[in-house]
Amino acid sequence: MPLGRKTRPTSAGAKLETQNKFSILAEYGSVRGPGILNQKTGMGYRQQTARMPKSGLIPRKIGSTERSQKLPDWLERELLRREPRRHSLALGDSADLSTRRRYKQDPISKLYELKMEHVVTLGNLKNLKQAFDEFAKAGINKLDYPQFHSVVKACAGLHVIKDTQIRQLFMKIDYTCDGKIEWHEFCTYMYLENKEKEETMRRSKMAAFMLPAKIKNLCRGEPVIEVQITPDGTVVTVREDGLVNYWSSTLQLKNNKNVFPKRPAGRTRKRATDFALMTEYNKLIIATGTREIQIYDFSSLEPWCQISALETVPLNLDYCCTGPDECLILYGDTEGCVNIILMTSVGETLRLWKNLPQLENMPNISLDHAVQYPDVTYMRWKIHQDWVSKVKYIHSIPAIMSASNHEDSALVMGCLLPSIDLHQRMNDISEEERFKKITLGKTQRRPACDQTVFAVRKGVMAFDFSKSENLLVTGGMDKLLRLWSPYMHERPTAILKGHTAPIAYLCIASEDGHIFSVSRDNTAKIWHIRDKACLFTANPQESQIQRELSACRYSPAVKGLYIATDSLALLSMQKKSQHTGIVSHSEPVMCCGYSEEFRQVVSCSEGSVVKVWDLDTGAHVFEYGCAHGQSAISCLAFDSRGRRLVTGGRDGCLKMWNFNNGRCIKIFSKDGKQEEICDCSFVTLHRSAFVISVGWGHRIDIYSDSIEETRFNQKPKPSWPQDVREGHKDDILCIAHCAPHLLATGSDDGEVIVWNVVSGRILCRFQTPQSPDPTRTFVKKAGVLSLIFLKTRAFVTEMSSSAWLISSGSQGSVNFWSVLIGGKFISSFQASHLKQEIVKLALLQDDSLLFTADHAGYISVYNVKKYALQPEAKPPQRVNFWRAHISSITGLKIIENDQFLLTSSVDCSVRLWNIHGDFIGTFGQTEIWNIYNPSSWKHPSVPHEVLVDPLSMPSHPIMEEEISLPDLHNLGINENVNSEVRCL
Repeated sequence: MPLGRKTRPTSAGAKLETQNKFSILAEYGSVRGPGILNQKTGMGYRQQTARMPKSGLIPRKIGSTERSQKLPDWLERELLRREPRRHSLALGDSADLSTRRRYKQDPISKLYELKMEHVVTLGNLKNLKQAFDEFAKAGINKLDYPQFHSVVKACAGLHVIKDTQIRQLFMKIDYTCDGKIEWHEFCTYMYLENKEKEETMRRSKMAAFMLPAKIKNLCRGEPVIEVQITPDGTVVTVREDGLVNYWSSTLQLKNNKNVFPKRPAGRTRKRATDFALMTEYNKLIIATGTREIQIYDFSSLEPWCQISALETVPLNLDYCCTGPDECLILYGDTEGCVNIILMTSVGETLRLWKNLPQLENMPNISLDHAVQYPDVTYMRWKIHQDWVSKVKYIHSIPAIMSASNHEDSALVMGCLLPSIDLHQRMNDISEEERFKKITLGKTQRRPACDQTVFAVRKGVMAFDFSKSENLLVTGGMDKLLRLWSPYMHERPTAILKGHTAPIAYLCIASEDGHIFSVSRDNTAKIWHIRDKACLFTANPQESQIQRELSACRYSPAVKGLYIATDSLALLSMQKKSQHTGIVSHSEPVMCCGYSEEFRQVVSCSEGSVVKVWDLDTGAHVFEYGCAHGQSAISCLAFDSRGRRLVTGGRDGCLKMWNFNNGRCIKIFSKDGKQEEICDCSFVTLHRSAFVISVGWGHRIDIYSDSIEETRFNQKPKPSWPQDVREGHKDDILCIAHCAPHLLATGSDDGEVIVWNVVSGRILCRFQTPQSPDPTRTFVKKAGVLSLIFLKTRAFVTEMSSSAWLISSGSQGSVNFWSVLIGGKFISSFQASHLKQEIVKLALLQDDSLLFTADHAGYISVYNVKKYALQPEAKPPQRVNFWRAHISSITGLKIIENDQFLLTSSVDCSVRLWNIHGDFIGTFGQTEIWNIYNPSSWKHPSVPHEVLVDPLSMPSHPIMEEEISLPDLHNLGINENVNSEVRCL
């Protein structure tokens, strides 16, 4: 039964009376009152969801009467589950429903909220500027939050913005945390955010060719007249002298043959002018300069038949299958005429022509005799006043398009058959006589009502049409691309400039939203249809395509341009990263972090892209690219308030950002050679704040983070003397800080040094124990990839001899160290069941559970609350383990008061879990989640790529047993195998 009331038309014209309802949800209200609290957080749902980024829908006030109505049971359940409607209930739904209700106060309100910065109009900005000016006249140049709040609420159109949204915007602008903002800061924030969004859109549309082009040199001879591509991807080229070549899509020669027989001396050589493929009949059609259309068997290239004695030389050729066993052959000639040969019963007609008398070893029929066949119709339209440069039948319209260099008839789009007007003028003539009159009499001019003429300066040499885009594009001698609506011939809808030579080839790739153009100087360009902008230009110097252009063809299957000169070149599109599963970035993710202030997740990729995600829903909020130019971002850190972001890159620089709008606030870098930065951290000493970085420079670099420091480019403080003399001798890979003054660094040679940050002196240093690998003849030193302090033990007198520091070790081990009185090794255990390197460590706030992430993507959880209080050999209890990614994990962060776990990996994904290993979702997935509503999580599902990866296969005792070679022979296996078979 329909959910809404039906309303009848008020008139016979079926003018509908529509109800003012925004969606299906508007008919139903909330089932819960506003006072229901979340038992975990003590907040109502309205408070919990106030910070969530809302759907980009137009808000509408919903009256209390609407909300008082009862939701149907099925709708209530599906609103909670955030899944498509089901017609059955899962086991336990009824019990879970009562538990989830406390997380949902108003299931409708979330659909009607927008971020404030998304709804501010130009008129709103003018009103806000006037309000700021009024404060400035009173001597107040900076507004605090109450003043800013009052200004926004007083602005017409913004009074409905919620207080939480106003506060969020204020905090994003006030990244320095001084509690006040100026008008220019407000404008800068709004401008940069919108600019970066435009840049993000531009980046998503980017397309490029792989340079240089793949080039296959051709034998010396006549030029290639055309390139065609068969449905199976075979590339066919034909030269003027009749040499036909078949190529693979990667330009490997498959077959070739010269189809023109040698002529006696003194006779003019036969030349091909164009060719087309009859794929439905496995035939190849070639037009010749001796006024013939020759048909060959495509497989053997043996002659089949030819239509001779054409009225003039066919310059260009087209073929189209118009129906079952029906086709047309279309060609333009030197007299500006378009010639059409319509054929029915094609298979039978070709078989009859195959048995005709031969001329020069080919069955031959003249055009005059061919049109006498009942299944053949011939028409000839006088269209242009110059040679026809291109002709094409557009089956989707249907219409014939032809072009020439004559300006007044540069492009003509006309019907195939005579219109009804012509029929009426000839109603006294039978159908057979009428066609005979058209075919055998004088060349006909198509009536004006049957065609549309596009006048173009200097004519048209190339064109293409797309039905899906409703777009016609032309190019010619004036070097301009013109975009037309096919129904508006007076003027083009757009003119694209950029070529410096006449345009010889055009193709619309509507599936990608691109236009490809090639000019006579071998320059290829990619244009965006919607934006009317050039996305990429391949110059001949870069593509290395030389000599005179003779033919082009775009292949949608290969995503590339085949360009023929004295060589055959393939100019392929750069392929975007193909991922089998859901990904957060298109490149490997190098690090991730969490801002508690904004409840946002930030991830950085190898492609130098920073993305901001909403924790509560997983929605993509913002992103900006080229953060470190073309260099990868290797690490990140937030300041103590979570409003500023510092990123370190392989370019050797640290950059500080207002990550909500992509504004670079400062750049930290050293003089001289820039070495890769591996890790960074914010450190607060007394009332001073510092940014500390380590990397391939073997030194600890400290930068002041002070409001008084106004320089955009900032240099580090002088290195500690002991760091210069006795510091690390290898690349420093990680850093860990323990308030108030402990700093630990780990290097690639396995050394760990604990420093006093205040004095800059070494407190202790360790060398990571190396576990010998029986499969190796030498012991490889394992670098320290991660460090973390047990902060609840630090500076506690009773635990002075216990382990305070944890470091990753070799072959999946984790080491515990005491740092007082010179420091010592306390204990170690195997944390990776596959003996993979431990790459990241994380602890709960009470240091009870240790989370380890390894190179294979596994996360293991250990109870270390009472572990390593003194030297011991028994390993801690493993509480849980699961596989989070299929590749090495690059980020591991416990967030939201130890409720959730954030991970990132080089498999291009960033994922959210609860601390028990339940999978919530991957940032970037199409479905949003509610972290307070477990039924919206992916759990009990796991990431698909993890599920199907061979390394995720569970172990089995039989698979782990040693099997002797005789046993294998008894099983009929006669191969050399390893003596030990392990389950991966």
